[in-house]
Amino acid sequence: MRGMVKLWFLFALLFLVATGCCCGSDVTYDGRSLIIDGHHKILFSGSIHYPRSTPEMWPSLIAKAKGGGLDVIQTLVFWNLHEAQPGQFDFSGRRDLVRFIKEVQAQGLYVCLRIGPFIEGEWGYGGLPFWLHDVPGIVFRSDNEPFKFHMQRYATIIVNMMKAERLYASQGGPIILSQIENEYGMVEPAFHEKGPPYVRWAAKMAVDLQTSVPWVMCKQDDAPDPVINTCNGRRCGETFVGPNSPNKPAIWTENWTSLYAFNTGFVFPLLLLSFFRLALIYQVYGEDAKIRSAEDIAFHVALFVAKMKGSYVNYYMYHGGTNFGRTASAYVLTGYYDQAPLDEYGLIRQPKWGHLKELHAAIKLCLKPLISGANITMNLGGGQQAYVFQESSDCAAFLVNKDKRQNATVHFRNSSYELPPLSISILPDCKTVAFNTAKVSTQYGTRSMEPSQKLYSIEKWEEYKEVIPTYDETSFRATILLEHMNATKDVSDYLWYNFRFKHESSNAQTLLKVTSLGHVLLAFINEAFVASAHGSHSNGSFTLEKTVPLSNGTNDVSLLSVMVGLPDSGAYLESRVAGLRSVTIQGEQEFKDFSNYSWGYQVGLLGEKLQIYTDFGSRQVEWRRYGSSTHQPLTWYKTLFDAPPGNEPVALNLVSMGKGEAWVNGQSIGRYWVSFLTPKGGPSQTWYNVPRSFLKPTGNLLVLLEEQNGYPLGISVDTISVSKVCGHVSDSHPPPVVSWRGQNQSLKHHKKHQGWRPKVQLRCSPGRNISKILFASFGNPYGDCDSYAIGTCHSSNSKAIVEKACLGKRKCSVPVESWKFHGDPCPGIYKALLVDAECT
Repeated sequence: MRGMVKLWFLFALLFLVATGCCCGSDVTYDGRSLIIDGHHKILFSGSIHYPRSTPEMWPSLIAKAKGGGLDVIQTLVFWNLHEAQPGQFDFSGRRDLVRFIKEVQAQGLYVCLRIGPFIEGEWGYGGLPFWLHDVPGIVFRSDNEPFKFHMQRYATIIVNMMKAERLYASQGGPIILSQIENEYGMVEPAFHEKGPPYVRWAAKMAVDLQTSVPWVMCKQDDAPDPVINTCNGRRCGETFVGPNSPNKPAIWTENWTSLYAFNTGFVFPLLLLSFFRLALIYQVYGEDAKIRSAEDIAFHVALFVAKMKGSYVNYYMYHGGTNFGRTASAYVLTGYYDQAPLDEYGLIRQPKWGHLKELHAAIKLCLKPLISGANITMNLGGGQQAYVFQESSDCAAFLVNKDKRQNATVHFRNSSYELPPLSISILPDCKTVAFNTAKVSTQYGTRSMEPSQKLYSIEKWEEYKEVIPTYDETSFRATILLEHMNATKDVSDYLWYNFRFKHESSNAQTLLKVTSLGHVLLAFINEAFVASAHGSHSNGSFTLEKTVPLSNGTNDVSLLSVMVGLPDSGAYLESRVAGLRSVTIQGEQEFKDFSNYSWGYQVGLLGEKLQIYTDFGSRQVEWRRYGSSTHQPLTWYKTLFDAPPGNEPVALNLVSMGKGEAWVNGQSIGRYWVSFLTPKGGPSQTWYNVPRSFLKPTGNLLVLLEEQNGYPLGISVDTISVSKVCGHVSDSHPPPVVSWRGQNQSLKHHKKHQGWRPKVQLRCSPGRNISKILFASFGNPYGDCDSYAIGTCHSSNSKAIVEKACLGKRKCSVPVESWKFHGDPCPGIYKALLVDAECT
């Protein structure tokens, strides 16, 4: 839908007036929780962003989220994706927000719609369209009339679209919560007296849109009534200051599930503004992954519910997906939150998915006392507490051990409980442990990449060398170094800076020195490559210094500034600068500063302009046989490949490449930067997602723009699967939460149920069965699912019994109980069962 959005909305709204509204749900809140149709709710939510996957993937992703115990799907709304140019709207394909929300509704889940319009989200320019930069007098996210005008116009369009499609809960739709702005409290002080009025205006503007569902502002402690202030972070049970009114519930809008590191921040020299983002919750190129464990996530969710009386927790991300095209922000990987409960390809990540599913089920067993009961906190020891909720005869307790190193034995209501380090036991009846955050009963999974087609043959590849422009060939001129982002207007990552000068010296070797605030720089002299340099996420400025050969006479210098995503955060985003800052050439008897000189500029590459990554565009240039001339950076490569058989996810293994972008059948699968190695010496990302919907059965066109010295003959087309599953459960683990047949039942009742025992439960992906038991030991096996061995106690028939229960099946269950293994191999010690199995 382009250009006619206003007319469409007019007809839709007239339809609403003519037909009236159907019956919907009433959504309100109090100090305890959201209230839907008069019922208090404890809700678990997961972030899935519609443009980071494909419409063909949405049903499966949403179904797996529902299977993981979620009640709500949360998504950002991406302004620059929908209105890349003023007044020209696009809601097609991956942009189809309405289709995505209706799919969530069809599967019986609610929606939290984070309109922003500033979203951050590791998305280029924080989701703001770059054309806002050129609005006269604009200051983003401030008490500034030009910005407020466009923000209100866009927010109104999105809300009216939702109303026209009857998607708010009051209309019978799934949307129960909306968000305005995003983490503004982190930058509000930088705007001084312009900050607080903007917060009040944004809140009132949102409420006046009359969505009939509550609004939230995350990380905004002063969110004006009736807007709810919420928490973002990894430890909101410890860090959240709480609702700013006793009539507002405790809501956690971003519980970061995956990667994190720490960044010292950066300084804004022109504005004397320091912006610190202490928690970098996503992986960037050049950094190793730091993986958050399922146990840590579960601990902090349980603590938030118990201590803060939290009633809404959203996992950011539940499925991260892929930053297709040029959408990722500065230095951010194309694969986004791959370690989330659903990985980049939509496969279930175990044990994270399963452990959180058990957590949700255990907390839901405590629903009645949590929602309506009186609560007390009891001290059980130095670092141990009990949070108790009592409603008449219904009682639930959360026993907390905050000690990170030591087990703790606590006494609660005349019983003793053993609490592992940094754990919470959940007792839905104040007697029996249904779940412990540190004891993982669900399986572990091993993801594997199997080559389906190796593109190693030289005959398969053709190449086209990008034209290096000279000063005379550039499209516009200036006598200053232009700012990169303002020059390119976000239509390309690339900006050529060109000049020419006369060099008259007997010494042909001179020093070229270029300082840049871009991300990558490539230098060419007389169309020949001479040097490159790049920065990093933690250091935005870098300098290229290289002794270069010059001709005696006129020399053409072509400097290519490359952005790897636009910035996405911080105050005064519209004033951020990038690109070349200074250029000098120094010889034995000369020094020239070219910063204020006659420069020629070209936005983008010729191959981009001709769209040679498409079937039509590729015929507009003359491709040559691979290796037919001397290799140089900025070379395009193309080949054809067939889609792998089956339905498993597909990825390109680009381990042999350097840096650039890849397209399949004209669709960009994103930037790659394999050559930027981490401190451990490997790439941050090697495999790049190719959705099945991008593919034809045969003859798929693959085009890569390689900026460095990548070697395409090492590329393969791989399929992704979970090839191994492993379970490690002891007899001190609680049994599966599903064993509770209803709420708040006693242990005596559970003993009547045959399934009331800890179990190893294994399940292969659809289409795969357990084909081999790689290891099985009932006793006290050493290690865990990553590395294991038989311990001092071992039942000799462990493997035979597990094979009988599991081989040839997609799923199986083996209780951790001596009778199952024909007797106790070593009485008097705790027993465990560790099973590692192969799925084919």
